[in-house]
Amino acid sequence: MRYTAWLVLAATLLLWSGNWIVARAVRFDISPGIATAGRLVLVLLILLPFTFSGIRRKFGRLRGRNVLLALGLTGGGLHLAFQWLGLHYTTATSATLYLSTAPLFILLLARPLLGERIAARQWLGIAVSFCGVALIGTQGQLSVVSFNAGDALALASMALWGAYTVFLRMRKDDLDTPEFLTVLCAMGLVVMLPWVFIELILKPEIRLSTAGFIAVAYSAVGSLLLAGAGWTYVVKRIGAARAGATMHLMPGITVLLSMLFLDEFPRWYHGAGILLILAGVTLSARGSPATASSASSSR
Repeated sequence: MRYTAWLVLAATLLLWSGNWIVARAVRFDISPGIATAGRLVLVLLILLPFTFSGIRRKFGRLRGRNVLLALGLTGGGLHLAFQWLGLHYTTATSATLYLSTAPLFILLLARPLLGERIAARQWLGIAVSFCGVALIGTQGQLSVVSFNAGDALALASMALWGAYTVFLRMRKDDLDTPEFLTVLCAMGLVVMLPWVFIELILKPEIRLSTAGFIAVAYSAVGSLLLAGAGWTYVVKRIGAARAGATMHLMPGITVLLSMLFLDEFPRWYHGAGILLILAGVTLSARGSPATASSASSSR
């Protein structure tokens, strides 16, 4: 049973990592807003037949609606749209390294939202990690002017994911996991509609190619549903802390996939930057409940 859990964990990390590769590969085939909205629509079509009656029954007595709204805003679609848009301007190798910044954003947002104190050692860890972010985002030039727009969008995506994770700790509703995911996708779709409308106005020539459709289907079924189910299975069997620690393997997996499928090869500043980020995360995570159990990465 334990070996099965680790195999499922490996498959889950591979599916999530693959989402970054797919998004980078089809950046000229489908726009970020349509890709994100399409993913949400597919998930809703799959889940609604099984969850609609339960959601309708519970909706009248649903608690914490403001928290659900915040979850839909931060985790329902925007963070993924920022990720897909960022991959138009930076490599998958660079963008995926920012995955390791999620615990830092969780820590920073836990202070105002959950009232958790940040110790001096944790502030030091945050500073060290963001030195690594600066190194990667400026491609080793350490100049604000040279900070890559795609890297900034990838970083914003992880900030939204950090907020989503903190809001998860504030949930008070009684929705089960499929019902919650359905509500999350529905609200995310509403949030994404203005973005999609703007894309259609600015780029009326947008067409959904075969490659774009396959990418959206992979993102919806593989990266969200299958990987999400796999993560739930793994956490129950090996624990949240042990499973969460493996999230830092994703940048390495994505770098290897980028080399194989995108001909993207890491540079010296990628290695130096991720070492600084991980060193800072290690410093800031000690004794911090907020960073010890970050939620699964939606990819």
